Amino acid sequence: MKTVITYGTFDLFHVGHVNLLKRARSLGDRLIVGVSTDEFNLNEKGKTTIVPYEHRVKVLASCRYVDLVIPEHSWQQKIDDIRKYQVNTFVMGDDWQGKFDELSALCEVKYLPRTQNISSTSIKQAMSVLLQLNRELQ
Repeated sequence: MKTVITYGTFDLFHVGHVNLLKRARSLGDRLIVGVSTDEFNLNEKGKTTIVPYEHRVKVLASCRYVDLVIPEHSWQQKIDDIRKYQVNTFVMGDDWQGKFDELSALCEVKYLPRTQNISSTSIKQAMSVLLQLNRELQ
């Protein structure tokens, strides 16, 4: 059995997430998704999420491409996860190109293209603009 793993926040789940998960799953027989906890996002990535961790986990667990969801607590846990779950392929979006190449000593590392013109960040920015316009119109 070929196991693939990927990590992310998966805030405001959108079609870009679906496309990435579908492509990642096509590379193996089992897909494990590490979901960044709210604490990890805040303390290590310096960002807050709109959707709480527990909700993001439920959304991902319901996705047909995902076989197992695990928490991501730190940057360093990837090595342990690769060993623990006997991962064959580590996958991230191509905006992370080169950032995880050191993991190639443990498994294959692939950077997949992101879906154009969609991201949680762009959705948050659009929501912010709409909220500001709404305030101005009131």
